[in-house]
Amino acid sequence: MSGAGKIRFGIGGWTFEPWRGVFYPPGLKHADELAYAASHLTAIEINGTYYSSFKPDSWAKWRAATPDGFRFAVKASRFCTNRRVLGEMGESMGKFLNQGLSELGDRLGPILWQFMATKKFDPDDFEAFLKLLPKSQDGLPLAHVVEPRHSSFMTPEFIALSRKYGVTVCLADHFEYPLIPDVSGDIVYARLQTGSDDVATAYPPEKLDLWADRFKTYSAGGAPHDLPAVDAAHPAPKTPRDVYAFVIHEGKVRAPAAAMALIERVA
Repeated sequence: MSGAGKIRFGIGGWTFEPWRGVFYPPGLKHADELAYAASHLTAIEINGTYYSSFKPDSWAKWRAATPDGFRFAVKASRFCTNRRVLGEMGESMGKFLNQGLSELGDRLGPILWQFMATKKFDPDDFEAFLKLLPKSQDGLPLAHVVEPRHSSFMTPEFIALSRKYGVTVCLADHFEYPLIPDVSGDIVYARLQTGSDDVATAYPPEKLDLWADRFKTYSAGGAPHDLPAVDAAHPAPKTPRDVYAFVIHEGKVRAPAAAMALIERVA
């Protein structure tokens, strides 16, 4: 698309036994699964970092297994976000960011900061958190994404704070958590979580068409008219943006098929 950002589609992680023989060909070595996934998708959200840390050589191997243009989104450690006072996460954030992320080099995409469903919006507490987010790590620019899971975040004040610090609000397509479609940062980040393994591509064709069109609109600098903004009175500037969208539904067996179907639709 002329005058549009890059749209990348992917899945959560790459090591998942039910994908073997469905997404991964029978007999494919487990050590080759990342390279296979990266050859069919354009991004992967690393979820294991939410629970534990990895050594620098692991990050370097992941980079080496992926082609130019591929990106990893990285979910931040739960020790950063699962706390009563977010402004006190400094030490945990340092440990997370310094474990070896920079070994990904140009494969490093956005950092996802996901909050508990019980975490309510507190303007002062949340701004203290945003102030801690660094613009770069070892010389690499960082793009930050926040994923709140409580309805109290559906307020213009939250959108304004996120824009003040250039942080992207995750568009979460979920059965229970709030869907916040407002553009607040330099990128758009979506997590599609309402698919079903009963459908070959997780979502039916018409739903995939709908999402593909929405992402094209975002990448061209607009906002989908069928997704009501939380702060409709203050739309984001119209400028091309890169888009990251990950299919991570319950069961997730059909997630790779959905991501590949979306790649075809925006090609």
